[in-house]
Amino acid sequence: MTAPSWNRVLINGGAAVTAVLCTLSGAPLTGLGVLPAVAAALPPAAGPEAPRDARDPLALEVLSSRPDTVMGGTVLVRVTPPASLPVDRVRLEAGGRDVTGSLRPVRLDEGGSALEGLVTGLPEGRSDLVASVGEPPGGGGGRSRTADAPAPEPVRVPVTSHPPTGPVFSGPHEEPFVCGTDRFPLHGGGTLGPPLDEDCSAETVVRHMYRTEGGDWEPVPDPGRVPRDAATTTTSTGARVPYTVRVETGTVNRSVYETAVLYTPGLPEPDPWSPPEGWNRRLVYKFGGGCPGGWYTQGSRTAGVLDHGMLSRGYAVASASLNVFGNNCNDLLAAETTAAVKQRFSLTHGAPDLALGWGSSGGAYQAHQIADNQPGLLDGVLVSQAFPDVAFSVVPAVTDALLLREYTRAHPGALSREEQRAVSGFLLRESIDRLADQAARVDPTGTCPSRLPEEERYHPEDNPGGARCEIYAHTRNVYGTDPATGLPRRPLDNVGVQYGLGALLEGRIDADQFLHLNEHIGGLDADGRVTERRTVADLRATVAAYRSGRLLSGGGGLADIPVVDYRAYEDDAEGGDLHMRYHSFSVRERLRSANGTADNHVMLVEARGRGGFSAAAPVAGRALAELDAWATDVSRARRADPGRAAIDHVRAARPEWLADSCWVGSPAPQRVVTEQRPLTGGDRCSDAYPVHTSPRIVAGAPLASDVVKCRLTPFDADAHPADFTEEQAERAAEVFSEGVCDWSVPGVGQQGLAGTWLRF
Repeated sequence: MTAPSWNRVLINGGAAVTAVLCTLSGAPLTGLGVLPAVAAALPPAAGPEAPRDARDPLALEVLSSRPDTVMGGTVLVRVTPPASLPVDRVRLEAGGRDVTGSLRPVRLDEGGSALEGLVTGLPEGRSDLVASVGEPPGGGGGRSRTADAPAPEPVRVPVTSHPPTGPVFSGPHEEPFVCGTDRFPLHGGGTLGPPLDEDCSAETVVRHMYRTEGGDWEPVPDPGRVPRDAATTTTSTGARVPYTVRVETGTVNRSVYETAVLYTPGLPEPDPWSPPEGWNRRLVYKFGGGCPGGWYTQGSRTAGVLDHGMLSRGYAVASASLNVFGNNCNDLLAAETTAAVKQRFSLTHGAPDLALGWGSSGGAYQAHQIADNQPGLLDGVLVSQAFPDVAFSVVPAVTDALLLREYTRAHPGALSREEQRAVSGFLLRESIDRLADQAARVDPTGTCPSRLPEEERYHPEDNPGGARCEIYAHTRNVYGTDPATGLPRRPLDNVGVQYGLGALLEGRIDADQFLHLNEHIGGLDADGRVTERRTVADLRATVAAYRSGRLLSGGGGLADIPVVDYRAYEDDAEGGDLHMRYHSFSVRERLRSANGTADNHVMLVEARGRGGFSAAAPVAGRALAELDAWATDVSRARRADPGRAAIDHVRAARPEWLADSCWVGSPAPQRVVTEQRPLTGGDRCSDAYPVHTSPRIVAGAPLASDVVKCRLTPFDADAHPADFTEEQAERAAEVFSEGVCDWSVPGVGQQGLAGTWLRF
């Protein structure tokens, strides 16, 4: 058995561990204080160490989670003695209790022996695990083979246990909170039933399902035997097993979770030392999409775990209701839920060797940000219809679309439909209306969950203290609250944005149209309603967005793992679409900006309707297998050469098949392997799948979409790239009296991450 790469915390005797207190600005920042976990101060490791010898100290590891993010008081631990020391001399204490009896000997894949066990009953709060060496069994008489060597020093690992309902690092629970257990459907029938407490807890339920020879899912009628009509499957490791699946459904961190793994009925229930024979030791964590309406609710669905394309190959699959952005549009809470579910899976089945993230649209937000801000939870990600994040790539695009739509309604005839499209940057004019509707995610009355009682919802006059159904209130633990207004601080800004600048420079609108547009386009008030004044960002929230990773940095854990970006092209979808291709390039630009390279990022694009984002589809399914191989080889390389830069391992291990590509032509698409570029044409891939942008990028903003609030410079007609008459120049100076955006310099407060695994 190897140690999991995702959460390896190894403390040797004599090692110094330091906890560092940080703040996200020079002065205290309301709503955002951080304490990086103890383990964050340790050098990361990517798997088992080299074989140990007699000179090595004791090593004590927590395998099931980080030591500071334990939930429910139970941990899976490993104690590894020096090679010359018999394992029966090892002692383990937890909070002063002798728990040596919970340990069992195991053989390690890299050679040697260790002890592992489930330690239960840890108190909430901090306590210590202490491994030491005791006297040999039968007393200390006689001479042992280690008599000439001093006993290794005891090893102490501080652990912090949290309630199984959380919170751990995401900050205080959101209230109100509507439970969904009574509507959560179980595989095989029924629901989880009414919640057991105010934190929406439910009893854990285990069901067994099987895949019929006809390709359907059915409940196993007799849990002691394999059904006669069950199919068989051959996993990625070559094991041929009955296609029967153990599905566990329960609650943790106020979320409903599901896990599924191949399991043969009649065999003993799995534990960390007897995992199912069909499991390939990989976990695919699925993230679901959405955002509007994703607040104040537990939800009644996950991203789905009965996934034929994954389970048939031996992957375990996990998901949770708070990992569906349509239930919870908050990547921080989603990360905490991922950590909780992964711990729960590890305690039951053993820690996976690798964990791979899988998500489309709102699921891609989660995969990117969790990998970046909580490194170690995911060893690689495969995303589709990707965005970097919701609040800084999507929200500016949809709110700008709303402003543009309302401008054209208030001033009919000011811009033709083609001129509107040119100003928007979109491929289709219809996308303006489609995206404008998506701006409801910043409207506190726009998209409340249906089960949130009307009397608990915000209303500007009738209930100003009610639940605001929008993303900034849902991220209040990070951005804080403005004490003067009681409203959530908001990192949203359009002061100085020159809407339509690119269209003006290309001659697609004239100077008078440009000035009229910018004079009247306005902004959004605190309730997301269009107003004459431009939107002004809260500076504390802006700084918090960068330093906390709510604006995807790319410079955290995402920099060191494989990232595969699959896209079914939708820029030309009838009626317009939110999932535009330029967002994939925004991710790549952020990686380059943070790290100087994006060699860990691969783009694959094909026409929609040719298979889609399914592990059973030709392109996405092959991509999953290749990502697995890539992450596996990276893990091995890091163990063999831990001193080498992580990106060098990633670069060297990338499979040949995983290269930037597009598939063009029909009915038999041809693969074109070439670097993907953000062009509207000029090569085979951009001719087939042109990259269009957004109103903000047409206004000159960077493709990275990483400037919350631009720095302003006075309007200067002589220095402006467009030509203005004297009268137009005077008018422009009035329209842009506060200045125009200078996109050549970093934005206001723009900076890197304060760290990873931050606490709020």
